Amino acid sequence: MSIKVTRKDPTSKFLGLVVNKTVFFSAIVVIILSVGFTLLFEKQADYYFGVAQTYVSEHGGWIYTLAVNLFIVFCLYMAFGKFGKIRLGGKNAKPEFSLYGWFAMLFSAGIGNGLVLFSIADPVRDFLNPPRLAGAEPAVIAQEAINFSFLHHGIHGWAIYSVVGLSLAYFTYNRKMPLTLRSAFYPLLGNRIYGWMGDVIDIMAVITTLFGLATTIGFGVGQINSGFTHVFGIPSSLFYQILIILGVTAAATLSAFSGVNKGVQMLSKLNVRVAMAIFLLVLILGPTTFIFRNYIQNLGSYLTHFVEMSTWTESLRGTDWQKMRTIMYWGWWISWSPFVGTFIARISKGRTVKEFILCVLVLPALVTFLWFSAFGGTTMRDILMGDTAMIAAVNDNISTALYVFFDKFPLAIVLKSLGVILICSFIITSADSGALVVDSITSGGKIKTPPFQRVIWAVATGVIAAVLMYGGGLNALQTVVTISGLPFAILLIMMCFSLYRGMNEDYEKSQRKNKLLERESYRKNILNLVNEERKEKNLEEIDPEKRSKNEPKTTDL
Repeated sequence: MSIKVTRKDPTSKFLGLVVNKTVFFSAIVVIILSVGFTLLFEKQADYYFGVAQTYVSEHGGWIYTLAVNLFIVFCLYMAFGKFGKIRLGGKNAKPEFSLYGWFAMLFSAGIGNGLVLFSIADPVRDFLNPPRLAGAEPAVIAQEAINFSFLHHGIHGWAIYSVVGLSLAYFTYNRKMPLTLRSAFYPLLGNRIYGWMGDVIDIMAVITTLFGLATTIGFGVGQINSGFTHVFGIPSSLFYQILIILGVTAAATLSAFSGVNKGVQMLSKLNVRVAMAIFLLVLILGPTTFIFRNYIQNLGSYLTHFVEMSTWTESLRGTDWQKMRTIMYWGWWISWSPFVGTFIARISKGRTVKEFILCVLVLPALVTFLWFSAFGGTTMRDILMGDTAMIAAVNDNISTALYVFFDKFPLAIVLKSLGVILICSFIITSADSGALVVDSITSGGKIKTPPFQRVIWAVATGVIAAVLMYGGGLNALQTVVTISGLPFAILLIMMCFSLYRGMNEDYEKSQRKNKLLERESYRKNILNLVNEERKEKNLEEIDPEKRSKNEPKTTDL
């Protein structure tokens, strides 16, 4: 396929907005109908969505398992193969953000408040309901609980984000195509991406992004409210949760209005600093030596059982643990990939492919593992020593688990306050970066759009979360987002082939160009030598004395 791209700009101006009308209005209509259906028929929606989730898990779970492992292999090949030195944006491109700022933004967008919400809840739930080792020694069950937490929140999820982010960054900055999901499929679909096929891909991306963000905000607000209860004594109620959503939406709106270079980067750096402060306090005030020992042990155990856990499909057991836990996480990560992948692509110009993969795939996972070892590992130690407070907290409400955990430390009120700040900042960062991504997709891939256009999507995300929280339906919508991961998993597999084909085309073209340049340089050198010899001969013919001087002298014997 020719590398030349025929572009058709699908955007047009509408009431001061720069949008792709097909994607923009189709997404709005689907969102309104979906939210309305979920509110009017909440019980029926819960039932039918639950049936669909069970069907997808039973018959499509193997696709998820195969896909997420394929993505890891693909990413490693990209990093350490012949494409590793390719720079996003061309060989002369420079990074737009510092390494610290770049990592802070991609980590904040990719992990969100899940780092805080599940670092204690997941190990406890997996300890109480072991996936494979029921009846074994408690210490063995505790270690496996940590292993599966690493599996669900580690390299596999970031491999999904890496595939989408690298694909979009390459086609946007190296092929000069729009920053939308459709661009990643050009080597496979050609100019058809500018027709209905591309519109469908982008509409799916917008819908899953908004619904995923809305459900995340909805469930994160419960944790913020629990923090207010623990710190300020404010009761946990729907009224206060709606107020929190309004506050989060207002902050996200201001950040989205200011753009990536100011608002999003500033909040992302705040996330990292607050998280680091919490971790250091837990490390200093808690079992310091145990946390480091546990981190090393957890890494070793995770790597030892990596292949076994990654390919486990529960096929001989006839149980539902893997379907309800692991498959749910794979669907959730994949459903979030259009949002996180697009955002990471937006901020990654100037990075090499190898640098991109190692920083997106490995570094966030190692940070996550350290956090889980400090919080989840310490919790497992306390449970094995007979302390059941965390079990009661998780069974009662996982949103309160973090604050109950902080009660065990000196300066608990400081840790709880920092915890509330971190959760708020994570959710605001997710909301405003999500608004930037949706704005880019609905505007046909434009990176620079009118600021108030981004505000529309920041407000829309908050409104969806508030309406669903008020009328019920967040659980049903979360199930829908998880189910939608299956068709996206197939799309991402296609994206891998598309990225490889596109990169290989450009690589081969670059190699042919280099060979031509080498031949041209060789030819010029030969011509220069020939010309120099001709000049010397001409000089000798003109000046016989010079010729005689250059001849070797002989002596008579």
